[in-house]
Amino acid sequence: MTAVEILERLVGFATVSRDSNLALIEWVEAWLDDHGVEHWRIESDDGGKANLLARIGPAVEGGVVLSGHTDVVPVDGQPWSSDPFVLRDGDDGRLYGRGTCDMKGFIACVLAEVPNWVKMTFERPLWLAFSYDEEIGCVGAPRMIERLMADHPRPSTVIVGEPTLMQPVVAQKGATNLHTTVTGRAAHSSQVYQGVSAIHVAARLVTKIEDVMTELKAEGRVDEAFNVVHSSLHVGRIEGGTAINIMARECTFEWEVRHLPSDNVDELLGRIDAYAAELEARMQQTAPEAGIVTQALNVTVPALADRDNDEVLTLCRSLLDDDIDTSAVAYATEAGQFQRQGLSTLICGPGSISQAHQPDEYIEHEQLLAGQRFMAALGERLSNEMTA
Repeated sequence: MTAVEILERLVGFATVSRDSNLALIEWVEAWLDDHGVEHWRIESDDGGKANLLARIGPAVEGGVVLSGHTDVVPVDGQPWSSDPFVLRDGDDGRLYGRGTCDMKGFIACVLAEVPNWVKMTFERPLWLAFSYDEEIGCVGAPRMIERLMADHPRPSTVIVGEPTLMQPVVAQKGATNLHTTVTGRAAHSSQVYQGVSAIHVAARLVTKIEDVMTELKAEGRVDEAFNVVHSSLHVGRIEGGTAINIMARECTFEWEVRHLPSDNVDELLGRIDAYAAELEARMQQTAPEAGIVTQALNVTVPALADRDNDEVLTLCRSLLDDDIDTSAVAYATEAGQFQRQGLSTLICGPGSISQAHQPDEYIEHEQLLAGQRFMAALGERLSNEMTA
C-alpha cells in the first residue's frame, strides 16, 4: 500500500478524542503482523482506547522513536466541503480529510515504509509509538513512554511527527487546561446587596487571567524564538446565570495556560490563585457559602526546551535534503514528556500546523512525499550504520 492508500484508511477511522481509537489500532496491528513486526498494546484504564508501541530491529539500546497521535479533533459545526472522514484527493495537489496533516499523514508515511524497513538490517532499533488522546492534553502518551522505558532497551532519540513542513522544531510551550467554578448567592437583581453575582466575580477573574500576560511582558519574560513571545493565558468557554433578573449563583469557565519552557507554570497559576483568594474573601463578607474552585483538567503537558538535542538534530539534518532552520512552536505535543526521560527530542513532520483543526483540513501531496523521503532516508541511515 502507498502512503496515500494508508492515509485513506486512517482518515476513515473517526478517531475523535471523545471516541475510541481501537478500530484504527487493530488495523495498524494487522498491518504490522503482516510484516512480522513485534508490537505491544498499552490500553487506557477503561480499555476503550490504546497506545501502540512497535519495534523494528534488534532489542538493544540507542534506538530512534517515531511518535505520533491517532486521535483527531471534532468536526462539529465546521463547514466541510466533503465528508471529513473520507479522504478526498483534490485537483489542487491536496489531500483533504480530518487528520490528514494532524497527524495521520505522518503515521501513513511511517507505515508505508515498514515493508522496506523489515528487509533491512539495523544495528539499533526503530520504534513506532502511536498514542491516544493527545488532542485533549497528551493523556495517553505518558503510560506509553513509561512502558517503553521500563520494559524495553532505552532509546536515544525521539522524533515527534507533528506538522512542521518537515522543518525541525526544537522547542514548544507546555499546556495546562483548567476549569473554574465561581459560586455566589442568588438574589433578585433589584436587590444587588443581598446577593453575590458569580458572573460579576468571574468576569473580574477572567480579566485578571488576561492581565497576567501583560505582567509577564512588562517583566521581560519573553522568548523571541516563539511567535507569541510570552506565556499565554486564555479563557475559551464561560457559562453562568439563569435569568436576566436573577443575580447568578454560579458561573463556570474553562481556560488554559501555555507556558514558555523558561516559565514555571505553578508560579503563573499562583498569581491567579492569589487574586481568586482576594475575590473569595470579599464574596464571603456577604455570602459565607460563596467560593471559587479551580481544577486542572489535565496533568500539565511539559514544555520542550531547546537543550540536549544535538543527537536528534544531527540525525534530522542528515536526512533532510534542503537547508533547514530550527524553530519553536506554541502548540503542545508529547515531545516534552519524552525529553523529561532524558531522551534527545524534537518535532518534525509533514504538513502545516496552519491547516490543523480547520474545516477542509488538508496535506499537500508534496508534503506527504517529503515525509516518505525522510522515512526512506532514515531506514538507509540505520542500515548503513550496520556496515560502517
